[in-house]
Amino acid sequence: MSVNSQTQNPHDKYPVPPFPKQEQEVPGTEDQMQPKADHGEESYIGSGKLEGKKAIITGGDSGIGKAVAIAFAREGADVLISYLDTTEDKDAEETAAVVEACGRKAILIKGDIRSESHCKAIVDRAVQEFGQIDILVNNAAFQMSRKSLQEIPTAEWERSFDTNITPMFFLSKAAEPHMKPGSSIINTTSVNAYSPSEVLLPYAATKAAIQNFTANLSQILLEQKKGIRVNAVAPGPVWTPLIPSTMPDAENFGKDTPMGRPGQPVEIAAAYVFLASDQASYVAGATIPVTGGRITI
Repeated sequence: MSVNSQTQNPHDKYPVPPFPKQEQEVPGTEDQMQPKADHGEESYIGSGKLEGKKAIITGGDSGIGKAVAIAFAREGADVLISYLDTTEDKDAEETAAVVEACGRKAILIKGDIRSESHCKAIVDRAVQEFGQIDILVNNAAFQMSRKSLQEIPTAEWERSFDTNITPMFFLSKAAEPHMKPGSSIINTTSVNAYSPSEVLLPYAATKAAIQNFTANLSQILLEQKKGIRVNAVAPGPVWTPLIPSTMPDAENFGKDTPMGRPGQPVEIAAAYVFLASDQASYVAGATIPVTGGRITI
């Protein structure tokens, strides 16, 4: 990743808590966040690493998914952006506009990835529009914070798994027949897979499952000589709409990292670019932590 600035101290390169007190309805939107998140709209400069590639990104309307969509487009890829519902229409359309301003094609598809038929529809649309699938980014996620075990509704536990891990199976299974050697599947796990937050039990459990899914699927596809690399990115605390809509004390979010602040989505996107690119041709079954210094060993 290149940025339009001199080298900066990572501790104060981006806003440092405390932030203004704020709350949003789940899943939250970009325009209500204070401070605004940096998705690379102005700061990410590409260098052709993904020229001609075609990508699917779930949860690509906002947050990390939006930053990945922008970075992929700046690197030369066309992108299909999957998102949940009308609440996110504006964010999705703004992301698509940035992608198209890069001279790349943006396809928006709305719907619930908890449905296997919808996941198949996403893949079918990508094949129809692009003729191929080179990159699948399984990024969409659901979380809620609860202070105790008894506060966690059963439906919320089920929704966490049905959103965060099961669609990775649906989408990978549907996309794999259309992915040629050299293609890449990238899953979003979390620092919570290594150091789980006490208020995110269901979410953290799904992120640990994603770690295992990534490693296992990688081995399966390599043993079958498919030439499809499967890897993951483990973000630490990142400033996205999920935070003011689901986390208590959002104004101090990320303050407990060694860097003293949350990451910005653009700071996470470069890891996805690397894993999707031919520069990562010998990287499979791996997880790249991007955590602001929080330890993942």
